[in-house]
Amino acid sequence: MKSIIIIGAGILGASAAFHASKAGADVTLVDRGDAGQATGAAAGIVCPWISQRRNMAWYGLAKSGAAYYPGLIHQLEEQGEKETGYKQVGIVSIHEASKLDKMEQKAYERREDAPEMGEIRRLTSEETKQLFPYASDEYGSLYVSGAARVDGRAVRDALIGAAVKLGAKRIEGNAEFLMDGDRVTGVKIGTREFFSDSIVSTGGAWASELFGPLGLELAIVPQKAQILHLQVEGHKTEKWPVAMVPNGLYVVPFSDGRVVAGATHENDAGFDEKLTAGGVYHILNKTLDAIPGLAAAEITGAGTGFRPSTPSALPFIGQVPGHPNVYAANGLGSSGLTAGPYLGGQLAKLALGEPLDIDLSLYDIEEVFQKR
Repeated sequence: MKSIIIIGAGILGASAAFHASKAGADVTLVDRGDAGQATGAAAGIVCPWISQRRNMAWYGLAKSGAAYYPGLIHQLEEQGEKETGYKQVGIVSIHEASKLDKMEQKAYERREDAPEMGEIRRLTSEETKQLFPYASDEYGSLYVSGAARVDGRAVRDALIGAAVKLGAKRIEGNAEFLMDGDRVTGVKIGTREFFSDSIVSTGGAWASELFGPLGLELAIVPQKAQILHLQVEGHKTEKWPVAMVPNGLYVVPFSDGRVVAGATHENDAGFDEKLTAGGVYHILNKTLDAIPGLAAAEITGAGTGFRPSTPSALPFIGQVPGHPNVYAANGLGSSGLTAGPYLGGQLAKLALGEPLDIDLSLYDIEEVFQKR
């Protein structure tokens, strides 16, 4: 039985742990519980098909992630994990007409090889309000039935729960590499030492700290995201679609009137956890323009998270340079909830020596590692 240590229990590491455990590996999942982990803070949308982002490597990964979800949810349910935080509810992308024209054209083009998109329909403002009652009278929308909402914390916990049921061990603490000469043999967590055949890094925005002792510098930086939690009254929000609004913001309705609105994309804030007036204003200003009915919603909470970002804004996956038994994947940014479970499965295959379904050269790990 091959042994694997996975460092980082966000959605990427949790998925790698589940898939490796399911494949029969002896898995140890380590996490130190940093405040502001992106997965635990996030709620999001699985709908890459209408994105105007042009990078095909990104789109291919995100599209595969969206297609992968239904089967993954079935696997988790087979392991007794029923609360996955995932539900296909569709999406209404609320924008001005010129933006919707381009989005609609792109959607139909992409549906040719992504039938999981389901129905595509241009909606008037009145039709939009029938699906999302708080929407504006001023804007129409594009509806895509195959889109889904995701609760990051719930799907992460389901993946970890399933991995533990399959035999994985979960340990809290700070992991440091153990070395035998130039070879990484395991990790040290406090006073305890753990050895394994392969070591995998999925440490999110904090991952660069791990590689200093190897003389490597990892080009990962945090992108701060602020998010608001709202409560609405008088509506059954369980079946409402997710709403996208201008400036890359979203509104995600859950059951019992709980609604999440966000999120900011702040590239120069470092690990500053403060909720700021500017961040809250940005979310409310753009959201209430497209969805004014939320003005009466109660603000029940708010939080910040830190997405891992690379200079190219593309994720990476591969063998860490100079260390044949050390692997890493990271840099999913705001695509983490869409692509994380799928990429985690690919990472597990890589660490186990199995064939992959992606072209590693498109997500080149050499570009993000430099010798110190």
